[in-house]
Amino acid sequence: MPADARIVILGAGFAALKAIREIRRRAPGIRLTLVAPAPEFVYQPSLIWIPTGLRDAEALRMPLEGFLRRHRVTFLAARAMGLADGGRRVLTDRGEVPNDGLIIATGGRFIRKLPGIEHAHVPCAGTEAAQAIREQLVAMDRGRLAFGFGANPHEPAAMRGGPVFELLFGIDTWLRRRGCRERFELTFFHASERPGQRLGERAVTALLAGMRARGIRLALGHPPRAFTREGVETAGGPIPADLILFMPGMTGPDWAEASGLPLSPGGFFQADAHCRVREARRVYVAGDAGSYPGPDWLPKQAHMAELQAAAAVRNLLAELEGSTPRARPRPELLCVIDALDTGTLVYRGARRSWMLPGSRLLHWAKKRFEARYLDGLRAGAPR
Repeated sequence: MPADARIVILGAGFAALKAIREIRRRAPGIRLTLVAPAPEFVYQPSLIWIPTGLRDAEALRMPLEGFLRRHRVTFLAARAMGLADGGRRVLTDRGEVPNDGLIIATGGRFIRKLPGIEHAHVPCAGTEAAQAIREQLVAMDRGRLAFGFGANPHEPAAMRGGPVFELLFGIDTWLRRRGCRERFELTFFHASERPGQRLGERAVTALLAGMRARGIRLALGHPPRAFTREGVETAGGPIPADLILFMPGMTGPDWAEASGLPLSPGGFFQADAHCRVREARRVYVAGDAGSYPGPDWLPKQAHMAELQAAAAVRNLLAELEGSTPRARPRPELLCVIDALDTGTLVYRGARRSWMLPGSRLLHWAKKRFEARYLDGLRAGAPR
């Protein structure tokens, strides 16, 4: 590997931080630059706890200056605008950043095209969005709440439904603790009769049964057409709502089309089995910015993003050494669906899948994993 090789990483989420750790473990002397709007990490899996007050925004925002210093990373506060020379130059709003190898880990973005989307809250849009839900929820004495999620019509797997299930069950639990659940009508809506299929049939059956047991109204099989101040308009009729939580389908970053790289039908960077962007040399993608070969249940979640980042680093370093990339991230879905007091563990892999039903231990384990991850950032501990 050239002694002066330069690797640039775009983004500051799970995939980007995993790539930094992996590079420093495998190539301690390489020059490394991180490009992101701010040196800050947001622990997105816990955004679901802000609306019910279990977490506040500040607890989930982690400054990265110390982490970057300990890992000897040069930081540029900038937004990617495009690429040139097949990825060898990153075009940003702060100028060009040359590289010998590039890892794209900027994440994706939500498709906000449904009419009236401004009347719905998008929970995973960030800490501010989650805090806005909390403020409206706390101010309500009674009312109707609607929860749903959508998909990218050109790439149906590009969705994130798990957090909506968690918010639905978590807010139901929170209302019961406050002794006012009977004054609220909760509705879950989705275009499919069996939403959440990537979790597996057993999990879907358990989730829908759990909703019915909690008295949550189901409006399934009818896609939403629009949002209004009065609620959700669907193909099956209106759903009255005073508060709408909706997670749209996902697409790639807003600068993807300006990259000159191949994109998937859904607007993501098109990757091969090694996380290498097709038709590009020494350009890799990890996390929600990419579209990857694999099963139709391949998740867009932090765990899978880290697996992709680790494979991308191994393969990029191999290319820099003149070798053939061989690492492939194993397809794996692993999540705890939290209900504020209990959690349900869902696992799905290439050969098997299983589920552990709700328990307080799994809720505690989800909180413990959050603490361990954030402590690792504070300490700069490699993972």
